[in-house]
Amino acid sequence: MTRDEVYKRLNEVFRDVFDDDSIVLNDSTVADDVDGWDSFEHINLIVAVEKEFSFKIPMGKVVTMKNVGEMVDIILQMGK
Repeated sequence: MTRDEVYKRLNEVFRDVFDDDSIVLNDSTVADDVDGWDSFEHINLIVAVEKEFSFKIPMGKVVTMKNVGEMVDIILQMGK
């Protein structure tokens, strides 16, 4: 899976979770950039990402993610 493929799928997940078709992610996207991305929605987002990519993200990695770029790195790493 390429980084572009991950972003294509992640954009759809984010748009669905946050009910906003205008979301366009990049490596530096953070919670403050997405309306409604609070701690509660973060949990929903992680569950949706895990479902989309068919694996569990270890809690240690979930709590250390600083931006979407790091999320993509984890997805690429876990998807191997």
